[in-house]
Amino acid sequence: MPFNKITAADISFFKSVIKEKYVLVDEENLNRCASDQTEDLHYLPEIVLQPCTTEEVSNIMKYCNEHTIPVTPRGAGTGLSGGALATFGGVSLDMKRFNKILHVDKRNFQVTTEPGVITQELQEHLKAEGLFYPPDPASKGSCFIGGNVSENSGGPRAVKYGVVKDYVLNLEIVLPNGEIIWTGANVLKNATGYNLTQLLVGSEGTLGVITKIVLRLIPAVKYDLLLLVPFRSPVEACAAVNAIFLAGYTPSALEFMERDALEWSMRFVQSTGIHLPDDIAAHLLIEVDGNHMDELYRDAEAISQIVQQYNTDEILFAESHEQKQMLWTLRRKVGEAVKSHSVYKEEDTVVPRAELPELLKFVKELGKEYGFSSVCYGHVGDGNLHVNIVKGAMSDDDWKTKLPHGIRKLFKEVVRMGGTLSGEHGIGLVQKEFMDIAFSDVQLLLMKQIKYVFDPKDILNPGKIFMS
Repeated sequence: MPFNKITAADISFFKSVIKEKYVLVDEENLNRCASDQTEDLHYLPEIVLQPCTTEEVSNIMKYCNEHTIPVTPRGAGTGLSGGALATFGGVSLDMKRFNKILHVDKRNFQVTTEPGVITQELQEHLKAEGLFYPPDPASKGSCFIGGNVSENSGGPRAVKYGVVKDYVLNLEIVLPNGEIIWTGANVLKNATGYNLTQLLVGSEGTLGVITKIVLRLIPAVKYDLLLLVPFRSPVEACAAVNAIFLAGYTPSALEFMERDALEWSMRFVQSTGIHLPDDIAAHLLIEVDGNHMDELYRDAEAISQIVQQYNTDEILFAESHEQKQMLWTLRRKVGEAVKSHSVYKEEDTVVPRAELPELLKFVKELGKEYGFSSVCYGHVGDGNLHVNIVKGAMSDDDWKTKLPHGIRKLFKEVVRMGGTLSGEHGIGLVQKEFMDIAFSDVQLLLMKQIKYVFDPKDILNPGKIFMS
């Protein structure tokens, strides 16, 4: 369906709905909302709107639906799949003013929050109350909780505590036609009708605009220990992951970094805190947490003995809070470091955990075949390996025409292993051409029909997830 361009009459209407200073058409704000953290993509919206109430969002959506104007919801712009980019122009619906934590219910271990609250600020607010919201994506210091819900984000601690979907109880959303609904109930068990809440989680802003979120919480954990384990073989590092679980241990985080990932991150943050012998090819960052330090020391010691069955060097036990923070900063900054180093594409592959060694070997062989280098890291405790394909010396022509065939081959192998295209970054704009690898025509048709039921005019975040 063709979309209408923004007119002076449209702008006048938007100014009647929200204050004029929050109706933005200046170059700086249009450019700010034209990109996120996905490669070098740039799509200018025609206007940026910054509402702050559900009713304002409702009025905007109703008007845009009636006038066939595309609307792209936007959080903090930290996404890695192009999901918040206004590929058809129209409205960029900037949710930054939805920034209030509305209610902490300590009796029921719940919090009601607006979607524009920064994830880390929400976690710190809850920690002060003795409560814990575990999902912690790498960008937790800047990403919004609403974006996390839209992408079903994970992060390092998903291995023990689960991902965002495991904590969302209920959502207030505005439908594309402007209607306002709650999707569920603020209860831990709900077998009443279709689960609209879980349908909205991970829907990438294509079905409704999230305006309130109810999350379940757990008691705060008192202690944690952190180990950095150097390996002389990255494949052995991946193999050690499953060995830890087979021995009966579930770390609160289990992260993998190839040598280049750690080296580039150290340069990016200007850190010299880690000694890297020439023969070290990869590291595992392993955290255990709980409420009894003696148990944690026993677990850490047992895990150390397991990984030392492989070709490892001396294990680093983080001895202070500052050292822990340094190690986590290095891990969380890998993505930014790779992006600053070279033109790249990041594939968010996920496979059953035991298949990780074979996946890593396949990635390296694929690089030889297609002429690219790769930097791999990720949440290997979940089987989630981020494959950063670095352009390096590849010609522009090979990068544009040859590489997509290599990526398709990678995803076919991932699916053959029992995995899928994305663990936490979403499909968005950049991976939609590969959806046919993971789903049959019948499955894709069902998804498209769901989209049509919610949004028959396709005005809400159009052009995402599915090929047209």
